[in-house]
Amino acid sequence: MDIKKERPTILFCDSGMGGFSVYRETKKLLPGWHYLYCFDNAGFPYSERGEESIVQRMLAICRQINAMHPLDAIVIACNTASTVVLPVLRENFSIPVIGTVPAIKPAAEISNTKHIGLLATKGTVKRHYVDELINKFAVDCQVERLGSTKLVEIAEQKIRGHSVDMTVLKDELLPWVNIMDLDTLILGCTHFPLIKDEIQFCLPQVKHFMDSGEAIAKRVQSLLSEIEIKSKSKKYNQIFCTQHFDEELKLKQILNLWGFESIDVIKIN
Repeated sequence: MDIKKERPTILFCDSGMGGFSVYRETKKLLPGWHYLYCFDNAGFPYSERGEESIVQRMLAICRQINAMHPLDAIVIACNTASTVVLPVLRENFSIPVIGTVPAIKPAAEISNTKHIGLLATKGTVKRHYVDELINKFAVDCQVERLGSTKLVEIAEQKIRGHSVDMTVLKDELLPWVNIMDLDTLILGCTHFPLIKDEIQFCLPQVKHFMDSGEAIAKRVQSLLSEIEIKSKSKKYNQIFCTQHFDEELKLKQILNLWGFESIDVIKIN
């Protein structure tokens, strides 16, 4: 089977545009595939929502899009959502459902000082599964944790064409500015690779930035290498959202640069 010619359909989900950092790596590795992306902008940001709300919203979104476009895989391109929705989605779908996990293991392996930072959302940094990852893979490291919703909002604004307020960004990172042996930083929110250069400017002591985008792309490739593709018709890459955006015309132009041809609103209860 030549999987590239048969164009598998992959859905990426996030509350915002952070999942673009994962989509970007997947499209780079697998440029000929069919990509759908849904940002649940009516539920943004997930870090401020309860777990059951996130689960129900994600389940409704995936069911509705799958009914319109039979999916070959679902990527939950959001660390916060991945901590709670994967078991439910895997119970309801027979296709691969891939989550996003903070890159704690490779960060611990690459750090020279064994002093590393986990930069994520407020929801992710307090999850029990993060404790388990640290205890399993970074027991020999001192791990700093910093949760921020403001950085998510900054990344959202950047991708929409607005400038980054470096003063606000540096204020968010202030607890780490003077930790001079902090040599490795885990970007534990999919939004944060989109502002990696700005983060690095504020934390020049950090030598290594780790995120999960490339690993997820390879995981998608591996899982779909031997399955039967559901639909072989000609398709175009498409965006879905859960409510209309301000500046929608400008946003459409930006999304075209990312390889998407249309944006449609879907309604969920």
